[in-house]
Amino acid sequence: MAKLSQDELIEAFKELTLIELSDFVKKFEEVFEVTAAAPVAAAAVSGAAAPAEEVEEKTEFDVVLKSAGDKKIQVIKEVRSLTSLGLGEAKALVETADAKVLEGANKEAADKAKASLEAAGATVELV
Repeated sequence: MAKLSQDELIEAFKELTLIELSDFVKKFEEVFEVTAAAPVAAAAVSGAAAPAEEVEEKTEFDVVLKSAGDKKIQVIKEVRSLTSLGLGEAKALVETADAKVLEGANKEAADKAKASLEAAGATVELV
């Protein structure tokens, strides 16, 4: 078996999940009868945690109309301003339970749409 360089080992560690890395450290401690120092372990975990956090962060949101509330006409107007729907289509969407007003919107657009619909009296959820 060929000896791996330090850079090759580091690249291999980058491919591991946090659980796999933790299991490796435990196995390393058992085999060599040592205890990993806390600063070294924390540095390894923080370096591996950054990519995992990026993967989990949601970037696309659906704006779901839960209820039009008392001001249905205002909500229909807001739906029309947020979408390219005509009056009839917007009215039908507002009257549909759990209707998606926007799909795959970025965080800023979804928050803005939610705020405008709520200001018109609707109950809205981002999913």
